[in-house]
Amino acid sequence: MSQSIAEIIEILKADYGRFPKDQTFAIYEPDVYFKDPTSEFRGLDRYRKTISFIDRWFRDPVLQLQQIQAPGDRLIRTDWMLTWTTPLPWQPRIAIAGWSELGLSGRGLINSHIDYWHCSTWNVVQQHFGSANF
Repeated sequence: MSQSIAEIIEILKADYGRFPKDQTFAIYEPDVYFKDPTSEFRGLDRYRKTISFIDRWFRDPVLQLQQIQAPGDRLIRTDWMLTWTTPLPWQPRIAIAGWSELGLSGRGLINSHIDYWHCSTWNVVQQHFGSANF
C-alpha cells in the first residue's frame, strides 16, 4: 500500500476523530519506530498493543487534533490534546497537550511516530493526585 502525503493526512484526521477505536494500521510500516516520553519501541504489533492498552485502561479517551501539516515531503506534524479519565476511585481527568512528528518511508507509509509533550511526565503523575493543573 502506497499513499500520498495528502491521503495519509486525511486518514490521520479520521483516526484522530475516532481514537482509540478502529485505527488505520495499514498506513504504518511493519517496523514502525515509536517514541514518547514514557516508552520507545519498534514494530507495528507493539504499536497496536499500545493503542489497545489505551482503549482498555483509560476511560473516555479523547485525542483532539488541533492542527495537522506537512512541513516536508516526508514529514507530517500533528498538534493535539489527549484527555482521559484514569480508573482510580476519585477518577481524575488527565490532559496532555503535545505534538507528533510522523516520518514517511519511500513507500509513503509512516515509519516513525515520535510524540512530544508540552508538560513533564511528573506533571502527568501530579494530575492524578490533584497537585497539578494543565
